[in-house]
Amino acid sequence: MADNPVVHTTSGTLFNSEQVTDVFNKVSGHSAIAALCGQTPVPFAGTETYIFTMDGEAAIVAEGGKKPAGEAKFNKVAVKPLKIVYQHRLTDEFINMADEVALPYLEQFYDGFAKKVARALDIMAFKGLNPATKSASTEIGDNHFDSKITQTVAYDAANADDNIDEAVAEIVAKDGNATGIAMSPGVAVDMGKIKEKSGSKVSLYPEFRFGGKPKEFGGLGLDINNTVSFGASVEADAENTVAYAGDFQSAMRWGYTQSVKTEIIQYGDPDGQGDLKRTNEIVIRAEAYIGWGIIDPDSFVRIVKTNPAAK
Repeated sequence: MADNPVVHTTSGTLFNSEQVTDVFNKVSGHSAIAALCGQTPVPFAGTETYIFTMDGEAAIVAEGGKKPAGEAKFNKVAVKPLKIVYQHRLTDEFINMADEVALPYLEQFYDGFAKKVARALDIMAFKGLNPATKSASTEIGDNHFDSKITQTVAYDAANADDNIDEAVAEIVAKDGNATGIAMSPGVAVDMGKIKEKSGSKVSLYPEFRFGGKPKEFGGLGLDINNTVSFGASVEADAENTVAYAGDFQSAMRWGYTQSVKTEIIQYGDPDGQGDLKRTNEIVIRAEAYIGWGIIDPDSFVRIVKTNPAAK
């Protein structure tokens, strides 16, 4: 194992390129955004997407006539990466383990890290929250779906399918394109309860029953994920988003930087849980940078559940 820098790592050691790809390839199974969107690498300095909009139509100009001004707009959306950290304490005996004993644990740690990063992407981009604290992140600000997307449809559990249809219709009415739906598990359960006709016991959407998680609905990509309603408080929140519909493929960008750092920390108190040497422990820490940008908020609609008692 001498050629593998991960097992006997030092502070700041990086994954090799194959391991970076492996970690982030696992994201799509645990992130609604990753499942519904394409992604590209993001440099540390971030990227900027320029949006050129041409409203109105072309005009006929008579011979010698004046040419009317167009209604073009030119804007940009920045995608700047944020650092995501996940760390775990364990006994310092780990650093003295044989490679064949330590490696399986590290593989599980990397797999867990991939899942945590995937969930973090959804929670940050959908909700604008710090995943660890469930509180609003000043680093994210208003760069998230619940802030940027003002178009909403009121949720009715008995007519969840009609809610989705209405949301897509709003996007199409603005000459937009819907490519995907991200919904909470609660919406999926309600979908499975909708019957073919009044009084019938036959489910109109049996693919949602018994915990089913179909990958498409009505020709649109679909991902069912509890990150869609992460942090919602039934008692306190006047409005909770339970589904998002829109053009995930073109109207949003996300990605990650190519460098993913992992380190084993043997000294100090890196997580606020006490001195490592005193407790005979080490900390395994992994860090990654991911970023996103909502290119066109009008290409999305939020389906929201209201709580009149909280208003």
